[in-house]
Amino acid sequence: MNKSQQICIFIGARPNFVKVAPIIRVINKTDGIDYQLVYAGCENDPTLEPSLFDDLQMPRPDVFLGVDCENLNELTGRVMSEFEQYLEQHPTDTVIVVDDLASTMAAAIVTKKRGLRLAHLVAGTRSFDIQMPKEINRLVIDGLSDLLFTAGVSSNSIATREGAEMHKIFMVGNILMDSLRFNHDRWLRPECLDGIEDGRYLVLTINRKALLADKDKLQRLLQAVADEAGDIPVIAPLRPSVISQLPIVNCQLSIVNSLNYLSFGYLTSHALGIITDSGNVAEEATFHHVPCITLNSYTEHIETVKQGTNELVGEDADCLHDALHRMIAGEWKSGDLPDRWDGRTAERIVQILLGA
Repeated sequence: MNKSQQICIFIGARPNFVKVAPIIRVINKTDGIDYQLVYAGCENDPTLEPSLFDDLQMPRPDVFLGVDCENLNELTGRVMSEFEQYLEQHPTDTVIVVDDLASTMAAAIVTKKRGLRLAHLVAGTRSFDIQMPKEINRLVIDGLSDLLFTAGVSSNSIATREGAEMHKIFMVGNILMDSLRFNHDRWLRPECLDGIEDGRYLVLTINRKALLADKDKLQRLLQAVADEAGDIPVIAPLRPSVISQLPIVNCQLSIVNSLNYLSFGYLTSHALGIITDSGNVAEEATFHHVPCITLNSYTEHIETVKQGTNELVGEDADCLHDALHRMIAGEWKSGDLPDRWDGRTAERIVQILLGA
């Protein structure tokens, strides 16, 4: 009888759980493959809301490495040390890492130093700004990986252009779509929408540290939202640390604490439009066919712009004014789902792991 493959799924931060939940569901239905879920953080991590694992219908991590620090270099070193100890104690054939965090890079380095197979989920994404720490992480992780799981053609092209061998690259699609399709009928209408009609509100999310640090620019962007929204409610689910940094503007801005996964899914899928600096939120907007404005000059998945409902305005308040005017007037472009954003990404990944 053949021995099952032993897979370690390494998670660096909360958004990663949404991306690995579909893989765990497929593994649990597949013979010949077992897994353990390892989280870099602590069991009492405040970013992991109590309902998260029930919302995603997935188990809690098997192992918490307990690394909790702000300095990226210190975090990298501590994750490397803790993850090496984990691999010494747990027989592992393949490690799957997700996205582009410092902890993700740390796990990737340890994996390859131990001679294990490394798979990178959401490979081939680039900002082409080497000043960004995440860009360095992406280059290192992709360069070390044996299996590069990409979301689309543009990511494939980047990986190929940087010298990755073709047999390592697999365009599996966007794993976020798997979670969205699975939970589509499970969304929960949040209390912050009480008295507000579906399709008659805007959603605003802000998270990027660089944007939050530039108070003048942020003030102009928020004022543009206020000017164009008028009497249309703007719902802003934000982390407490973000709320404390926001300048005050006069508008129908309703600031609420971060929502759980199922409530946030309802909020964004039923909105008139979304203003965000998050690539993941823009991808979800494309899935829901909801107009989306991204407060950034680039996106990890250009498909959301070329085929989807997303539009980049950078951090330019005048461009935001124009885009919001068109959004509210119903003059937004229609969007289509990119190739392989079909909710079957996890199935492809597991079959590749079994066959590679």
